Amino acid sequence: MQPIAPHAPLALAPCLLALGVDLGSSGLRIAVCDASGELLAELASGYPGAFEDPESWRLGLLTLVGQLPKQLSRRVGSIALAGTSGTLMLCRPDGGLAPGELGLALPYSLACIEQADALAAILAPLPSAALAAADPAAGDPAASASGSLARALRLLTAAKAAGIDGPWLLRHQADWLMGWLLGDWRWGEEGNNLRLGWRLEGQCWAGSIARQPWQEALPQIVASGRRLGPLAPAAALALGLPESCQVVAGSTDANAAMLAANPQAGDGITLLGTTLVLKQFCDKPIQAPGVSCHRVAGRWLVGGASNAGAGILRRFFSDDQLIELSRQINPAQPSGLSLRPSAVIGERFPIDDPQLQPILEPRPVSDALYLQALLEGLAEIERAGWQRLAQLGAPPLHRVISLGGGAHNPQWRAMRQRLLGLPVLNRPQLSAAMGMARLASTVLPPP
Repeated sequence: MQPIAPHAPLALAPCLLALGVDLGSSGLRIAVCDASGELLAELASGYPGAFEDPESWRLGLLTLVGQLPKQLSRRVGSIALAGTSGTLMLCRPDGGLAPGELGLALPYSLACIEQADALAAILAPLPSAALAAADPAAGDPAASASGSLARALRLLTAAKAAGIDGPWLLRHQADWLMGWLLGDWRWGEEGNNLRLGWRLEGQCWAGSIARQPWQEALPQIVASGRRLGPLAPAAALALGLPESCQVVAGSTDANAAMLAANPQAGDGITLLGTTLVLKQFCDKPIQAPGVSCHRVAGRWLVGGASNAGAGILRRFFSDDQLIELSRQINPAQPSGLSLRPSAVIGERFPIDDPQLQPILEPRPVSDALYLQALLEGLAEIERAGWQRLAQLGAPPLHRVISLGGGAHNPQWRAMRQRLLGLPVLNRPQLSAAMGMARLASTVLPPP
């Protein structure tokens, strides 16, 4: 399967608006921008059902878009989606879901350790030197038990064990919903498919992926920003959007946030959401376990996503408690505790260890002190992440821009700035949905 080659971008007509959608780990957000990238509206909600249920993604999108003022929705000329990188599912060629648990997606944080041997065999170098470009580089993200390829093998194995015959498609979260928008599920955006084994440098599938019996389940890869066609009539009617609205291939949620921040040379971006994500532009690609390497706006974008993040805080505190307890923290005085605040077993970045255990104790009597220790633990993961990227050859940072819900917390910003030894700027108003709207406002012509 060959990717669709890039072309020069086309500007959205000045009278039209762009709609960006972010399918996050804890909910959905949409943003509407004009042709200049100016934000006109933004709405957010939780998923109406389980995160793993694809119907929950679709129904959540219908609900949010339905809440837009008609004077905006009737002028939407393009739409782009971002999703959680690595959340993978099986579907039929018409997008239909399998029955029961097989119809649920496997989330980005799930490690499939039992697939280690199968991964090694599939990603082993091909015998022909002429096909060397398809061999995986050291640290290929698809080689990890926490990658999409491992989840794909688990899904295919489960379908076979259940006696449910194909044909099947393997689709990531944003790609499946993009298929519903188009009424065509053949496409897969390149950034969302790196952990499935797509290689940007060779523009091909790693190892022998393309020669597997299930290779027809793979998407046809398309570049981020590519215009794929208008909304399917059924999707346009359900959403209340014009049928002329163009569907644009989006990106991962972290890449979308980068587009919203518009980073300059020397800027690092930290997304303080349910999970902790680091991104920076680099003049060359970097391959290492747990490290992602994307191509965005003609530049290499490197980084990593931890399984740890601000989502763990809600296990112990309400939003009001987080605000009040944070005010009681003295960022200049360390807590003296050393925690690894993760909600799951296993880590992707800054180290790739599917069996790494969280450390959430001891818990002191003071809630403020415990919150401080959790925030310090996350800051330490961030510090280790930036250090890891620097060791691999990423350029030095001059400052860090914080996005996401955690960027509202000034005490955490001060802690991180002290630990990182760099200026840290909080920009919580910049969202991944806004980044997708800005991408949709300047689109590539159709294939």
